[in-house]
Amino acid sequence: MPLIDISIARGRTPEQLRALIGAVHRAAERTVDAAPENITVLVREVEHEHWSRTNQTIAERLAGPQR
Repeated sequence: MPLIDISIARGRTPEQLRALIGAVHRAAERTVDAAPENITVLVREVEHEHWSRTNQTIAERLAGPQR
């Protein structure tokens, strides 16, 4: 019973998120032989201000150099 938890920065279209869910679901079926009815995919969209790498948030990177 795979539970696949995905965190992704907010900003994708519903169609993109649906495609992601479908691809991950198929990958779980194919790679770990999971029954489709036992696969759960959870997508968490994270605000750009709440996602940081190298001490800079996505929002800060998108805003460009700070002066």
